Amino acid sequence: MSTFLTSTRKLFQYYKGLGEKTFDQLNDEQINWRPNEASNSIALIVHHLSGNMLSRFTDFLTSDGEKSWRNREAEFEVGYATKIEMLEAWNKGWAVVFQAIDGLTGADLEKVIYIRNEGQTVMEALQRQLAHYPHHIGQILYIGKALKGQDWKSLSIPKGGSQRYNQDKFSQEKEIRHFTDRT
Repeated sequence: MSTFLTSTRKLFQYYKGLGEKTFDQLNDEQINWRPNEASNSIALIVHHLSGNMLSRFTDFLTSDGEKSWRNREAEFEVGYATKIEMLEAWNKGWAVVFQAIDGLTGADLEKVIYIRNEGQTVMEALQRQLAHYPHHIGQILYIGKALKGQDWKSLSIPKGGSQRYNQDKFSQEKEIRHFTDRT
């Protein structure tokens, strides 16, 4: 697998993990909370992400990424009654993403695929999703943090912890570390 594909897979795994660390902190009621009628709940965002993943990555190299069976509008209307239901859809979508990526080779990166009849290389399509999914996962984190308030368990450097974190990092030897080296 090429370095680009390995890195892409790791980035998707990283963002998937951020979403899951947020879900772990929330209950069924919280995943369906919306600040207003114009906003999406976490459950609606996951419904959209799962629908997008299934559509884009099913038959990734051989069919248009916008499948005729997808109902994008419904993804923003109906969420999930329970967190368990939501996680099943979340995992189903990610499984299709990872299966598609694992089936690719470096030679596939310059192949042209289509999304809504717009041609793009496989590399461009993967980058498109690497921008799209973290965008929505950031929304999920924001909603989770807003709901939890002081009880939020930070997923990065905790507020007020930057100086300590930097002291620890700068006390270590310099190293070149690629994102693909992170776990």
